[in-house]
Amino acid sequence: MVMKRFCREKNGLMDRIGECLAHMKEKTDFKPEIALILGTGLGRLADRIKPERIFAYNELPHFPQSTVQSHKGQLVLGEIAGKKVAAMEGRFHYYEGYSLEEVTFAVRVLRELGTRKLVVSNAAGGLNLEYRKGEIVLITDHINFMGVNPLIGPNEEKLGPRFPDMCEPYSRRLIDLALKSAQEVQIPVRQGVYIGVAGPCLETRAEYRMMRHWGADLVGMSTVPEVIVAVHMGMEVLGVSVVTDLCDPDHLAPCDIQEIIKTANEAGPKLDKLIAATIQKF
Repeated sequence: MVMKRFCREKNGLMDRIGECLAHMKEKTDFKPEIALILGTGLGRLADRIKPERIFAYNELPHFPQSTVQSHKGQLVLGEIAGKKVAAMEGRFHYYEGYSLEEVTFAVRVLRELGTRKLVVSNAAGGLNLEYRKGEIVLITDHINFMGVNPLIGPNEEKLGPRFPDMCEPYSRRLIDLALKSAQEVQIPVRQGVYIGVAGPCLETRAEYRMMRHWGADLVGMSTVPEVIVAVHMGMEVLGVSVVTDLCDPDHLAPCDIQEIIKTANEAGPKLDKLIAATIQKF
């Protein structure tokens, strides 16, 4: 009986996407090319967008509501760097109590709206001890340590294949464009592997040691579910992190969320400039 209920809910995903799209299309015929997810403290890029239409999340059918501090909770459709974009000012997290289907619902809607590329940003802890607070890191790969996957359950073939390949979840082509853009605008960037965890508690010393041993350079509580769904739907993905705290297990001190947000805000203008320059090359 439980499985039957689960199947009915999954089979309704296309209907929910369709209802959300219908509501948006009643308000605008704007067709974005690129989807942007702006992470903790990184929402200022939306201020540079020439808006065509802004939707509050609470007016979009089946959209979750962002409960995290510094996440504004709206979808901005407009133009930046000569490209049509849909920018999410605030994302959804597994630790907020949402299912991963809900966490990734917006990505599916934006793909069906016409976007073919996803730029996803986040604030992350620096596991690589060469990193410094405020640095920008281009994500080259990820480790899913959330203990769950957004594709679990019956697959909707209209959205993507049952077993999507993940050999290159972050487009090497887009990473190279970002590297070229970084050089042109004179913003230093690094490259690294991101490990996604469920949260909301920060990690222990032992967990940091384990993650570093696994080859992770960054740790955070988002991004991985959205990227998996984007790849499932055939999108090209660029992932960017801002290092907001240092995860050195041998010199670990209590972490202040306000300090994390402050660091992300301070790095925001650099990230905005880099993303705008990179989008222009798409």
